[in-house]
Amino acid sequence: MALTEAKLLAMPESEYMNAEQLQFFRERLTQMREELQQKVDETVEHMREQETVADPADRATVEEEHALELRTRDRERKLLKKIDQALVRITDESYGYCEETGEPIGLARLLARPTATLSVEAQTRRERMQKMFAD
Repeated sequence: MALTEAKLLAMPESEYMNAEQLQFFRERLTQMREELQQKVDETVEHMREQETVADPADRATVEEEHALELRTRDRERKLLKKIDQALVRITDESYGYCEETGEPIGLARLLARPTATLSVEAQTRRERMQKMFAD
């Protein structure tokens, strides 16, 4: 029987990142990866089907759409890299633990963002530091 989000969240803290939970997140990340890869393939195919437009206004619109697609694809490429890194962490069993503190990230956060590498506290601290030194 497959583990559901509700069953996952109902598990006791003592079972955090057990084999069943790691398998749940491996499957979720693998599915995310497949969906993203399909979108990337569709984008590449769409870019290949580039039609020649004579009207300058229409050409500008097409070029803007392509620029937007490329930005989206760049974000997807970065997310694919994060998914691959998360899958490696599952393999070495460091998945689910904050890379700064070693504390559990938490199931709710991982369900919302399966590629998370920091606990909420560590992420908040990092963002605060970035704001302070960004000026």
